[in-house]
Amino acid sequence: MENKTKNAGTAKLEVAGKSYDLPVLSGTHGPNVVDVRKFYAESNHFTFDPGFTSTASCESQITFIDGDEGVLLHRGYPIGQLAEQSTFPEVCHLILKGALPKKDELDVFNAEIKQHTLLHTQMDRFFEGFRRDSHPMAMLTGAVGAMASFYPGAIDSEDPVERHLGSIRLVAKMPTLCARILKYNMGQKFVDPRNELSYAENFLNMCFSVTAEDYKVDPKIAKAMDRFFILHADHEQNASTSTVRLAGSSGAHPFAAVAAGVACLWGPSHGGANEACLNMLHEIGTVDRIPEYIEKAKDKNDPFRLMGFGHRVYKNYDPRATVMRESAHEVLDLLGLRDQPILKVAMELERIALEDEYFVEKKLYPNVDFYSGIILDAMGFPKQMFTVLFALARTVGWVAQLNEMIDDPTQRIGRPRQIYTGHAMRDYVPMDKR
Repeated sequence: MENKTKNAGTAKLEVAGKSYDLPVLSGTHGPNVVDVRKFYAESNHFTFDPGFTSTASCESQITFIDGDEGVLLHRGYPIGQLAEQSTFPEVCHLILKGALPKKDELDVFNAEIKQHTLLHTQMDRFFEGFRRDSHPMAMLTGAVGAMASFYPGAIDSEDPVERHLGSIRLVAKMPTLCARILKYNMGQKFVDPRNELSYAENFLNMCFSVTAEDYKVDPKIAKAMDRFFILHADHEQNASTSTVRLAGSSGAHPFAAVAAGVACLWGPSHGGANEACLNMLHEIGTVDRIPEYIEKAKDKNDPFRLMGFGHRVYKNYDPRATVMRESAHEVLDLLGLRDQPILKVAMELERIALEDEYFVEKKLYPNVDFYSGIILDAMGFPKQMFTVLFALARTVGWVAQLNEMIDDPTQRIGRPRQIYTGHAMRDYVPMDKR
């Protein structure tokens, strides 16, 4: 990867009476960064940044986020434009290859994906080792890692052909794998992919069709599913993406690195947020109980927190939520579900969050997790599957980030530092003297 940072001067840092001049770098958008790579060697001091919230771990040309302004760009294109006008395969091509495809390029890309949607028949036997009531993310973590055993050649990251093939396989096989997880939980037969269907249609067909009757994918539902995938395709250096990069920095098999990302995504503070949001809606239960929970949310001493409102990154409105809100209302109208008690709770909470002075002042707007939970629930997905669908969509981002890291000559194996606060050096004490 060609380095595109620009020198923006120097920053002076004084430590223990000594001054150090550190390079300042600038990118296309966003704040400048102070380059501390040589600081330890020159000063014998580390920098301390728990959670890496003020540290740039890499240079990237894939995604840019401005949380204060509510901006999300993929390769420079605003997420709203991509979600409204593009398709998920187009966005996959953009994220993986750096450009929106022409028609013939998209045809070739789609053909490549469809060529690799099938799983090895031995993969189906892996599921027999799981309990039927296993959490879908537990199965996905194991199954993605297990796929590495079928494609040992993908570990050769220096071979561009193998790397490209591994990328296509991950994007192509993830919907099949995720649909099998749903079917296994439901005790139904697995449904193989159909190449005449689009990416989103194929996934829905594998999830919800049964042998006993014909199943036709509603185009509006397929469009909503496609939008969900686009809106979750990549999100810069978040926890799971950083995990994929860190695992991959050791030269690990790319499928194993993605499995590490799946495991990280599972957490309720990350990919599990939309499942946690739906759990909250069920806890509230009915519209008449909303005022009680609003007061609990405003009480700093109450442990209850409203899930699906506000965002750690976006200090303004989550730009993905605008599109997801539109899809949520379309799906509810299409399926005639606005009278469902839980969805009535969701819609009333949305109204309050957009009007209540407390929420507006603190910028606690409904985020993408709030609306995606509503959409997936309305489509018929069990809430335990929500994070699996997130992982399906995010796979293309993980793969692109991993490939970018491999191509970056400045990247080395990840090795964060620490402040040690344990016991000072001491001598071993024999058993009879302890």
